[in-house]
Amino acid sequence: MTSRLLSYVTLTLVLIFLLGPFVIIVAAALSGGETLAFPPQGLSLKWVMKVFEVESFRASFALSMFLAIFGTLAALVLGVPVAYAASRYRLPFGETIRTIVSAPIIVPGIIVGLALLRYLVIPLDVSVGLALFIAHTALILPYAVRVVSASLDNLRSDIEEAAVILGSSRVATFFRIVLPNIQSGILAAFILGFVTSFNQVPVSLFLSGPGVRTLPIDMIWYMEITYDPSVAALAALLAFLSISIVFLAERFLGFSRYV
Repeated sequence: MTSRLLSYVTLTLVLIFLLGPFVIIVAAALSGGETLAFPPQGLSLKWVMKVFEVESFRASFALSMFLAIFGTLAALVLGVPVAYAASRYRLPFGETIRTIVSAPIIVPGIIVGLALLRYLVIPLDVSVGLALFIAHTALILPYAVRVVSASLDNLRSDIEEAAVILGSSRVATFFRIVLPNIQSGILAAFILGFVTSFNQVPVSLFLSGPGVRTLPIDMIWYMEITYDPSVAALAALLAFLSISIVFLAERFLGFSRYV
């Protein structure tokens, strides 16, 4: 009885620790006051409405969407062949390749952003937008390789061999047999990469410039000059968006099987 009670208490504390900040943000977003505060000073949706009226939020949201969608697509274009080669062939430097591909996860994002700023943007005069795209693609690539590799491991290789024996080329087998069977894994990798890119802060912090800011960085900048609850409202909306995407992925794709 004591152990069961202890388990319930521990579970309750963990849930409070995980959900507490989210509840506070939502409550602050619905505040009727003029400043960001908790507990909220009344209830109102005016700050939620204001989120859609701030021009910088709209512009940074569009940039974040562009980076998240096309950066993830670029990572998948690079990552799917890497995952296939690592899964189906004995590569001479297989472990080295996996380490290099996983480097963006291992190395802290703030170091990646500083390195790109110091050795790419400044000496080569690369635009900030292009540097952001390269950085987000590199950060998403390890997730794409890992998730697609997990999907390939669940696909029996003798199915491909049967297609080759029956006269199909390797390229045709890949596009007609392999890709349709791992499309759920590819979609799961896309969703994971999208959420990771959209919420990226450390790398984007070093690669932002005048008029070029992702949404998380723009939120930080906005809080430096304005202290109203609109940032809390935007944070709550983004949290609901991320939760909805992950929930739908788990509901229809069995997302947890690939990560």
